[in-house]
Amino acid sequence: MPDLADEQESQGLNLDRVFGIARRRHLQFLIALFLGWAAVWGASWVLPPRYKSSTTIMVEEPTVPQNYVQPNVSDDLQTRVQGIKTQLLSKSRLLPIIARLHLYGGAGDPATADASVDQMVRDIDVDLVRDPNRTEVTAFQIAYTAANPSVAQQVTEELKDTFISENNKVRQQESQGTTTFFEKQLEDARQNLADQEAKVREFEGMHEGALPTQQSSNLAILSGLQSQLQSDEDALGTAKQQRVYLQALLEQQKSSLSKMRPIGGSGAASSTPTDLPTVDAQLARLQSDLEDLSAHYTDQYPDVVSKKHQIARLEAIRENLIAAAKAKSTEPKSSTASSASIEDLDPSLSAPMQQTDSQLQANQVEITNRENAINNLKERIGDYQGRLNAEPAAEQQLDDLNRGYDQSKANYDELLKKKDDSEMATSMEQMQEGERFIMLDPPSLPSKPSSPNRLKMCGIGIGAGLMLGLAVAGGFEFMDDRIHSGKEIKALLPVAVISEIPEVVTVLDKKKAKRKIRLGWAVTAFVAVTIVAGSLFSFLSS
Repeated sequence: MPDLADEQESQGLNLDRVFGIARRRHLQFLIALFLGWAAVWGASWVLPPRYKSSTTIMVEEPTVPQNYVQPNVSDDLQTRVQGIKTQLLSKSRLLPIIARLHLYGGAGDPATADASVDQMVRDIDVDLVRDPNRTEVTAFQIAYTAANPSVAQQVTEELKDTFISENNKVRQQESQGTTTFFEKQLEDARQNLADQEAKVREFEGMHEGALPTQQSSNLAILSGLQSQLQSDEDALGTAKQQRVYLQALLEQQKSSLSKMRPIGGSGAASSTPTDLPTVDAQLARLQSDLEDLSAHYTDQYPDVVSKKHQIARLEAIRENLIAAAKAKSTEPKSSTASSASIEDLDPSLSAPMQQTDSQLQANQVEITNRENAINNLKERIGDYQGRLNAEPAAEQQLDDLNRGYDQSKANYDELLKKKDDSEMATSMEQMQEGERFIMLDPPSLPSKPSSPNRLKMCGIGIGAGLMLGLAVAGGFEFMDDRIHSGKEIKALLPVAVISEIPEVVTVLDKKKAKRKIRLGWAVTAFVAVTIVAGSLFSFLSS
């Protein structure tokens, strides 16, 4: 229990000490509090007033839905606004405004111009306004602070116009840049596509007739050529058989003609009948043979033709014999009548042989033509077979070329679509139908200064006065080495105190203490009323 008693005594001692300090140093504290507050509050009335003009700019969505025209500029509005803000706060943009409105004393001196620009940058505020639900930038505020409210409004108007025009300019430049990029890419794709087309055309020209698309026609032509070859070979065989037959017939005719000539070589043939009964008998026999042959063969059969020639020859001989008999009965017999040649009696004796020879010559020409045609057909068949054999390799190469062409064509079509969409978006930006900035609130004309904030400075003055008062009171107490209570004396003595002499208080001391108390309350009331009145006045004036 002694420890608890000592702690309570220590706490009571500390509280008594604090109350004692407050009784002794309240005037110093109140005076320091008042002076600190008065200095800060008075400074709020000494500092020149500053007026702040602001305007709100809203981000308006494109009038044309994005389903129809897709914008070709960046959708990051915050980045774009930051970029515009950087350009807006540049020296080249602010100096003309400073010179035109004569801000900060003008911009003639380079050093003054730099300082003016720095000061104007500090006086400009650009704040983004976000949608609380979607955290998207929906608007932003531009504010400017100046010593004159009209100047603040004019500068805010200038900044607003510059900001909106710069945004339109930036969007149009970005949109045009995107379109120019697509145009360049499209030109490269067009050149690449033309090169691919040239390669395909060159390959098709080099492999004309051996392309995969011509396979069916090549097969049909090859089949027709093979059929024609077979037909010509059959015709050639028939012509060769005809040649063998004509050669045999010609040899037979030559043999028959040689047998008709006399051994002496110039008279009539020894086998040729010279009297009319023999001629009639041979003529009847030939006619009978002709009838038998006609029953089995056609009129073009060689034996039938030969029989007809023999019958015609004997009929001519018979007529000559009849004519000669009539002439013999009327004229003397001529010594040369018996020696008349058969050719004289039958001028057409060699006609069948000449006809056969002519047919043989025609047959030889036909055989030659057939052989030439067959050789040509074989060459053409070989050519088309070579085309068909080369088609698989040509098809593979053509597929590779077509694959490259199709890829280039798809790339070209895609770039063409993107370029058309970009041109439409650029046209929309130029017509200002895309996303744009519109003024929601015009630049305000401030009626009250935005700084200094006298009510706020009044509160700051109270805080400064409190700290100053505590510092002053603590300083006086620290420098005071006097003893103000009996407990302090007991704490200083090395031995315990046996008895105490009470304090003798006179009437004068009592009056003096009462005056001091009244003065303390009066000062307290004065300080409190003054601070409250100053705060109220600051509130009403703000």
